[in-house]
Amino acid sequence: MSNAQNPYLMIGLPKGSLEESTLALFAKAGYPIVKSSRSYKPSFDDSALDGRFVRAQEIARYVEHGFFDCGLTGYDWVVENNVDVVEVCDLVYSRASNVQSRWVICVPEASSVKTVADLQGKRIATELVETTRRFLAKHGVTAQVEFSWGATEVKVPDLADAIVDLTETGSSIKANKLRIVDTILSTNTKLIANKASWSNVHKRAKIEAIAMLLQAALNASALVGLKFNLPQKSLPEVSAQLPALRNPTISSLSNPDWIAVETIIDHKLVREIIPTLKTYKAEGIVEYPLNKVVY
Repeated sequence: MSNAQNPYLMIGLPKGSLEESTLALFAKAGYPIVKSSRSYKPSFDDSALDGRFVRAQEIARYVEHGFFDCGLTGYDWVVENNVDVVEVCDLVYSRASNVQSRWVICVPEASSVKTVADLQGKRIATELVETTRRFLAKHGVTAQVEFSWGATEVKVPDLADAIVDLTETGSSIKANKLRIVDTILSTNTKLIANKASWSNVHKRAKIEAIAMLLQAALNASALVGLKFNLPQKSLPEVSAQLPALRNPTISSLSNPDWIAVETIIDHKLVREIIPTLKTYKAEGIVEYPLNKVVY
């Protein structure tokens, strides 16, 4: 039951493109969520949590208004809705990668538009209407900015002179024979909180705990654990050649000429480090995945 010491915390979770990656992140953080395919109401194994799945574009407003105590949404929708909320932490992940995305102004490759100033009097299609208008105003440009319900790339050049669209790698822009003129905003997922909820000591503690574990799960996604046995005499050379092994955990073995080494490294380095370790006679090399890394 909800009470003053353990109030329900209402969480806004993004429905749509971020849904599956958000469920995976919460599970890795220790908060598995059960949800049927047609339900908008998640089920938590923590009695202090409740929530709803809604479009990421709407979560910031619901957090500001207090329906949600906190929620996960893109920084772009915090800016677009011009909401007054607490930005608790960055959670850089998406459905495809763990990199920031960008809202960019694009035009057809053959367009005469080269700079933002060239958009004067043009028609622009985007889902990020207000942010685009503010960006143009800052550059002294007046243009007709229209809301796009999707498939924005196909609207140029027949329905619009330019578009403002979201991209991670730029591959879809090139595939549609478009050219980037400028970047309006860089964005990533954020955990945000209602100001009144943040002022509640119990709710804030719960939000901060969730934030720490979500960040720890993301930290772990790029890392692996590595442990191995190494001749004692090889440690200085191994440490010098493999900077990723600075400050490893070193333990003694029954054989005084050998030590056990354990460390955490970037998963991309493993394929280079393991062969090198073998040249220094390392044995019992074990690589293992990590769920959380708390800094």
